[in-house]
Amino acid sequence: MNISKENYRKYADARAPKSPTVKNCVRAFLVGGLICLFGEALIQAYSGLCGLSREDAGTLSAVTLIFITVILTGLGIFDKIAKFGGAGTLVPITGFANAVVSPAIDSFTEGPLIGVGAKIFTVAGPVLLYGSLAGAIYGVIYWIVGLF
Repeated sequence: MNISKENYRKYADARAPKSPTVKNCVRAFLVGGLICLFGEALIQAYSGLCGLSREDAGTLSAVTLIFITVILTGLGIFDKIAKFGGAGTLVPITGFANAVVSPAIDSFTEGPLIGVGAKIFTVAGPVLLYGSLAGAIYGVIYWIVGLF
């Protein structure tokens, strides 16, 4: 069967399910907002109850969110939250924690070195690489602009 690209695109578009964009955006906004609200509540609690500075409380809040995400990912709960909330779970630090932990859990049976060690950064590795590269490029541009 010989089909042109244009005909195939029309065929695929006609049969592809339509994405409920507005509903997905609202869910992402609410879930991401709730995660950030919880993080801010942790900052307030660590500041008020433990007497930590805002900066230290923010660091401890991020560590707590990462820890909770790791536990929820291991229990299979975070995937359900992510399926409902979409990008709302990916934007905060919880998305990065899930991106690191999920491949580690999936490759656990292959052993600590060849399984977990080799595959733990399969998803998060490019984020680290290109994030670091973009930061370095931005730093050079910032330095050059500062010369003038």
